[in-house]
Amino acid sequence: MPLRTIEARWSVSKTSLIRHRNAHVPKALTAAKAAAEAAQGDNLLAQVHAALERAMAIVDEAQLDGDRRTAIAALREVRGWLELLAKLAAAMGDAPQVNNLITPEWHAMRVAIVAALEPYPEARHAVVDLILNAEEASGSIASV
Repeated sequence: MPLRTIEARWSVSKTSLIRHRNAHVPKALTAAKAAAEAAQGDNLLAQVHAALERAMAIVDEAQLDGDRRTAIAALREVRGWLELLAKLAAAMGDAPQVNNLITPEWHAMRVAIVAALEPYPEARHAVVDLILNAEEASGSIASV
């Protein structure tokens, strides 16, 4: 349970909680928890990346449909997922690994390409298929 939750529920200071934790929580328990969190880290990152990609796909779809309200709402979600990824990367102390297929620049380019091909349905369909195949092959599946 986060310290801020305990702090609010029991009206104690964060300093008191930290002092109590340091005095009473065995080091082995702390180490075991850290090991379990590390084991779950890869799964968590994969889930966050998948959620980010789904949010970006919703933005794409909303922009193509001309639904600005949904596009803006989905962009807020994208921002939130990117913030979470940044926090997770900082917490893990890892240098960020950039997947160019989920960057905002690629996202904007993908939307622009598909929109530009709208008057040419056959070409648009062929390009969308190529993009989806490339993203699927790299593990970065997103809807165009």
